[in-house]
Amino acid sequence: QVQPVESGGGLVQAGGSLRLSCAASGRTFSSYAMHWFRQAPGKEREFVAAIRWVIDSTYYADSVKGRFTISRDNAKNTVYLQMNSLKPEDTAVYYCAATTMGDYVIRDYSSMDYWGKGTLVTVSS
Repeated sequence: QVQPVESGGGLVQAGGSLRLSCAASGRTFSSYAMHWFRQAPGKEREFVAAIRWVIDSTYYADSVKGRFTISRDNAKNTVYLQMNSLKPEDTAVYYCAATTMGDYVIRDYSSMDYWGKGTLVTVSS
């Protein structure tokens, strides 16, 4: 079973940057597409970005395209989310997730099976 563990959240001013990390506890991330979702207060959880295992393709929500970059270090069994030009509307708890379907990117959070506990990102104006 894949157990993601997120880190790297914090408080940053608008326009700043943060890098989130998602490390695997237990089984490795190999053969899984890894996803980042976020949930702002009072809002539904939403897709942010994903990266596939086999061909390293990346996928982004329109709201973060050009500002966020997802990457993975297979040797370290870790996925990263580099967030630049942060906006107050990026404030949310960010979650790392994967599906038992393996190396498929699915933008629907209800299809994820493995979740981390999340890390809070707060962007002040």
